[in-house]
Amino acid sequence: MTEPRASSVARPGSAARLTLLTLLTAFVALIAPRATFSQSAPAAAAPAAQAPTSGALDVVRVQNNVYAIFGAGGNITVQIGEQGPVLVDAGLAGSSDKVLAAIKTISDKPIHDIVNTHIHADHTGGNQALSTAGGFISGGTTGGGRRDATLYSHENVLLRMSGALGKEKPLDTGLWPGNTFFNERKELYVNGEAIELLYQPRAHTDGDVIVFFRRSDVIATGDIFMMTTFPIVDRAHGGTINGLIAGLNTLLDLVIPAPTQERGTMLVPGHGRLADEHDLLEYRDMVVVIRDRVQKMIDKGMTLEQVRAARPTSEYEPRWGADTGLWTTAMFVDAVYTSLKEDKNPGQGEAR
Repeated sequence: MTEPRASSVARPGSAARLTLLTLLTAFVALIAPRATFSQSAPAAAAPAAQAPTSGALDVVRVQNNVYAIFGAGGNITVQIGEQGPVLVDAGLAGSSDKVLAAIKTISDKPIHDIVNTHIHADHTGGNQALSTAGGFISGGTTGGGRRDATLYSHENVLLRMSGALGKEKPLDTGLWPGNTFFNERKELYVNGEAIELLYQPRAHTDGDVIVFFRRSDVIATGDIFMMTTFPIVDRAHGGTINGLIAGLNTLLDLVIPAPTQERGTMLVPGHGRLADEHDLLEYRDMVVVIRDRVQKMIDKGMTLEQVRAARPTSEYEPRWGADTGLWTTAMFVDAVYTSLKEDKNPGQGEAR
């Protein structure tokens, strides 16, 4: 920091403080994963709400043969190998060229599979462009040839994209997943690794899937877990606060920290930097505390306006809150309140 021009004499100890500050800054820069998301910036709450970023995307190796791409909308997880890349989420439609360029820096093979963690356009907008970008070689008893990448999701994503529920306008068919499942899990085996797609009912939306790369010990969480903002409980797409907490508990059951409590199972959140069990535990506990406060206020007969005025999120707002943008603190409180008033999820969402 520059000293005032009126003084030409350095204060005692200023050089030592400057050296210490420089060392601390360098250390933080060394250990922090690269990402294009601000820790305080709100994430998208609805499809097509964000614009593509400018410049190249950031590609970070997570563990083993799993990478993360930051800056294309929602975070994209990429597993590479001989069969071709497996993507978790596809980013915004306008970012597809940059996503393909980023993938080519780690793999020269065409995309094999894409898994959508939920319906929002910052995670599904690139479905058509990425799934048809070259295709992969398919063989077997019926012969071989080039095929588009397979798009996977929970059935509810397809039902909403196609307008089958009668609640949404149908989206372009090129965005629709071609391979869906309706039970608790779907299993894949690609590039020598078992991959589990685990459905999380009525969490961030009603079609949330977390993706567990078992050998690499990496989980792509979708927007059930984010490092940028209070959780988005998308009421319009079936999201509930108790279901979201249940999803966070599922994640906690899966992650195992390293002996130092740092790293171990690594998490690629829907938005923001890479995370581990410690980050997830703090996030889950924060959400449970806020949920319980709002529930107690509801039990006392307080209205939504009274709950807003009571600020049940107050001490967490400097880290997670936002007054403007696509997902604000007020929107989060409203979603928690309406979810608890309208939804009944016995046995879900308990802290443990």
